[in-house]
Amino acid sequence: MQLIMEGRNPAAGEKNPVAAERRHVKKNHASNSTMMTAHFTFGPVPSRRLGRSLGVDLVPLKTCTYDCLYCQLGRTTNKTVERKEWAGPLEAIVAEVKEKLTTRPDYITLSGSGEPTLYSRIAELIDRIHGITDIPVAVLTNGSLLWDKTVRQEIASADLVIPSLDAGDAAMFAAVNRPCGGILFEQMLEGLITFRQEYRGACWLEILLLGGYTAIAAEVHKLEACVRKIKPDRVQLNTVTRPPAEEYAAFVNKTRLHELARLFHPAAEVIADFEDARHSAEATAGHQDIISLLQRRPCTAGDIASGLGLHRNEVAKYLEHDLAQGKLEKCRIGGEVYYRPAAAVACNKGLGQRS
Repeated sequence: MQLIMEGRNPAAGEKNPVAAERRHVKKNHASNSTMMTAHFTFGPVPSRRLGRSLGVDLVPLKTCTYDCLYCQLGRTTNKTVERKEWAGPLEAIVAEVKEKLTTRPDYITLSGSGEPTLYSRIAELIDRIHGITDIPVAVLTNGSLLWDKTVRQEIASADLVIPSLDAGDAAMFAAVNRPCGGILFEQMLEGLITFRQEYRGACWLEILLLGGYTAIAAEVHKLEACVRKIKPDRVQLNTVTRPPAEEYAAFVNKTRLHELARLFHPAAEVIADFEDARHSAEATAGHQDIISLLQRRPCTAGDIASGLGLHRNEVAKYLEHDLAQGKLEKCRIGGEVYYRPAAAVACNKGLGQRS
């Protein structure tokens, strides 16, 4: 089934998501002198796989081809297959990346707030980055558009591509990834297979396992059959370690994840950040700002990102680290996850229950 990639427009009267994002950023920067000036980049943030990763955000939050149960950024607000210059002008993105090269990241990672292959100038961006630095470029993609030859060609010059596969059949694909209308499991899988056959760089396949969905042997065997067809260089298992889009998206404990990893041939790597204690020196200021904010009042990850002008991915890394260290705890109010210092007796009177 062929998807129509161009020519879709938002419904009549819908606000332009790019303009809205820019207004949001401008407002945040004007209201807080400690905020970062970055519009498109974030980090470098610590990554178990990529070391210090400088993220490049190519779509507004949360623009994606999927609405995954487990997404740390929350539910997809703009589920689409439209490819265009979502993030903004190419020159502005390149200039910002160039500015951030002084942070000496290990990788420049195209990822961020949604599906990066929706950015229609991604090929030009990769080439421009290669023209200003020898730092390798990684693309983190859900793989949903790799059936399209144009998309495959556009990311072919990346040094590393990490696509994801979260289900071994169409029914589980629909349940876990909740794809945009017209994206079929068979089409997506064939795109992954073809991409790996054509691509000359490193390809690591990420599989995120969910309790109650895919963290059972029968489902893993289906995934393993798909992996044999794709033939990635590595298979990396992950699970929910940050607050997901849906409360019922359950994590898989470390022992069980290692057991399931052995069902792959060869065994998969477990990359879930159960105890990620790494922190870079330049991240300290942003981290301390978060702690100071939470000492004054409980906040959601979105509150922190908006209030301090940080990217949600950076915030998630800091929160994950402090939760693992026992410095923070979570509580829920009406489905929203709030964070507070672990020593706090309560978020507010009657604020909610720990999670």
